[in-house]
Order: sequence, then C-alpha cells, then structure tokens
Amino acid sequence: MLTDTTLRNLKPKSLTYKASDRDGMYVTVSPTGTVTFRYDYRLNGRRETLTIGRYGPAGISLAMAREKLIDAKKAVAQGKSPALEKQREKRRLTAAKTFGDVTEKWLVGARMADSTKAMRKSIVDRDILPAFQNRQLNEITADDLRALCSKVKARGAPATAVHVRDIVKQVYAFAILHGEKVDNPAEDVGAASIATFVPKDRALSPLEIRLMARQMESVATYPTIRLALRMILLTLVRKSELIQATWDEVDFERATWTIPKQRMKGRNPHVVYLSRQALDIFVALHTCAAGSKFVLPSRYDADRCMSNATLNRVTQIVAERAKAAGLPLEPFTVHDLRRTGSTLLNEIGFNRDWIEKCLAHEDGRSSRSIYNKAEYAEQRRHMLQEWANMVDAWIDGQTYVPKLIAARDNANDRPIVLCCWNPVRRQQPRSRLCQLQVPGQVHKNLEAVK
Repeated sequence: MLTDTTLRNLKPKSLTYKASDRDGMYVTVSPTGTVTFRYDYRLNGRRETLTIGRYGPAGISLAMAREKLIDAKKAVAQGKSPALEKQREKRRLTAAKTFGDVTEKWLVGARMADSTKAMRKSIVDRDILPAFQNRQLNEITADDLRALCSKVKARGAPATAVHVRDIVKQVYAFAILHGEKVDNPAEDVGAASIATFVPKDRALSPLEIRLMARQMESVATYPTIRLALRMILLTLVRKSELIQATWDEVDFERATWTIPKQRMKGRNPHVVYLSRQALDIFVALHTCAAGSKFVLPSRYDADRCMSNATLNRVTQIVAERAKAAGLPLEPFTVHDLRRTGSTLLNEIGFNRDWIEKCLAHEDGRSSRSIYNKAEYAEQRRHMLQEWANMVDAWIDGQTYVPKLIAARDNANDRPIVLCCWNPVRRQQPRSRLCQLQVPGQVHKNLEAVK
C-alpha cells in the first residue's frame, strides 16, 4: 500500500513502471518523473483504464485519489464508465474558457459541506464574479487577484479577502485537473500577504460558565436561544449543525441525535449521544417548535431555520452586560462554547480520542485517524453525561467529581487506566488509578461567586 513518503521517493527509470496501492489503484511513474494515479476495471466485457490524476502540489493528493477511486468503483457497480464520463467532463470543461463558467462547474463538482458551499457561493457572487466572470482563465494574473483581495480587505473584511484568494486557487486547481493548460495565479499570492490572524484559543472557565448562565437569564430573549446555547455547550456540536437540525434526526427513545453527512464539515454522518440534560432540552425545544420540522425555526417563518447571526448577538450582549456589572467574563463566541468543552474535558483527563470523536474531528495529518475507526459509543455517552453533570454543578455554584471509566487497548488486549490531571505536578500517574480532582483554582473561583 502506498504512502505519501513512498510516492515522494519514487524515482524515474528509463521506462514507465507501476507501483500498486490498494483496491485496484496504482500509479505509473514516467521517465520524466510524473506520478499518475490510475485504475483498471472491466465493464461490459471490456477492459478500461481511468486516469485519476497526477500526484503532487499541482495535482491531487493520495487521499483525494482514494476518494475518487471510491466514486469510480460506485460508477462501475452501476454499469457506468468513469473513464468515458471523465472524457465527457473534460470536453465540457475545455469548451468553457471563462472564469465564470469554470467556477460554476467547480461549485457543482467540488466536494464540500453544504454550509461551506453556501458560504463560498456568496463570496463568489458578491466579490469574485463581478471582477473575473467574463475573463479568460489565462488572462487573470497574480496582480489582478492581489488587487481584488486588497479591495475586499479595504472595506474591513480581511477574512473574506483570504477566502477570495483560496476560492480562486481552488477554481484554477479544478480547471488544471480537468485539462486546462493555465498557470494558477493564486500560487503567487500568499495568504499571509493578505492578512494574518491570531489563532483562536478562547475557552471559558467553570467560573465563566456560571457567570454566562446567570447573565443569560437577565437577557431579554426567547427561551429557545438560551436552550440552544446550553445545547451547544453540552453536545459540543458546531453552531450550524444545531441551527439546521431537523426533528427526524433526533431519536428520543435511544437518546441520540444523528447529523447527516451533508451537514457535516467532515462529510461523514455524526452521532451525538445525548445526556439526560440535553434530552430534556430537546423535549423543551420540541414544544417550542410548534410543529416545525426544524429544531430551531425562524420566528418569522416556521419553514425556515433560525438565522446564523442570532446566537452570536446574544453572546455579545451577555458579555457586555457582564462587563458593565464588573464581572470577570471576557467576550466569547458561540464556537468558544464548543472549544470550552474540548479544553476542559482534556484537562480533566478524559480520553483524547473520545473527545475528538465527540467533536467530529478527523486529523488528516495523522495516520492514526486512518486506522482508528472506533466510535467509542459507550465511552462518549458516559463522558457527555459526566460533562453535563459538571456544567450543572458549576452553574449551581457546586463542584462535581466525574467518574472516569477505563478504556481498552485492543491491540495489546489490556485495559488502559485513566488518571486525573495533576494541577500541581502537571503529569498523570501511570501505575495506579487515582481519584479525579477538579483543579484547586476552579474551587476558589466557584466559591468567589456563590
């Protein structure tokens, strides 16, 4: 089976040769050193070869090639020829010479979450197409792109300016992949030359969780808003995943919420194991929804979900009120609630793999994520219940010592003992099971607001 290291180390020879991967895919290495992914298959009694794409920065990655292989196998199983379809698509794309035409095809063919596609399309329509729509691909230069990004940044939208650069880069990569002989102007426009951003690492402390809940009660807003923010904190889902949720995703009997892959950033379905507290919130939201298919319907149209901006406005008001009252609650966003759960669960000592699964994170940089397909259903359900119990206790000005359970190292058939984070020595004892203690500073902070 091929790896990126293996592919980078393939050396050209006097004649083209092959190197096999898995599931029928292989690469050919030309005398000039070009590495190309291919797939042989039989369809209607004839042998065909699909050229998946070239490997490298100007082509596709190994992971992307394997995704395209899966699509090709599905097509063959349905009696379709992926090689002929690629030729048809290449002819269609070759006929489209303008940036606008290629961008339209990219939006249809690129694999991305629906929420990401909607965000990118809005940027394409508002910022990119007015400048580039009718221009030939080979007419757009790096200076043109740099000028467009500067214009967007000048109106106070540096993050959007970086998105403009990234979208143009992907559109050109799509065109090149489908046979266009053009240079990618975005390659010469570094993202850092447009804008730089401070990494986001805001996580609320147990004290701030208590203060947030207190201030939330005094904000003149709908109960559904308070419930939604509490739900994000308890389940660690993304804001869009909750706002766009529908009732057919929630199983009250099994206490699960299954988010379909179309709405997930990682393009895989995600099961959220609901704590008793989260289940109670869903029951309350179901009553408030009054028959709408959406968990959080719009106040103005029950057939639409709540606006993405609604929750952000409330968190801003909460932080402003806390500041006016002299309370130690720094500004925070809705996404910071998700990061809060991840940070505190890691500090307390819960298994990192369980936390990452709850967050629906896939670490593409690590081979660990490729082979670790465990779902940890029982462990995640237990951990989220303990997390909900802790949040309840903190809001009430109490402390709660969560119950840790042992994981199992299936490779060595032995239990893994989970121990607490030691706030003094900052290390985990490895040889014995110890009682988990919430760091002492947390106790002091909670005592201060009782």
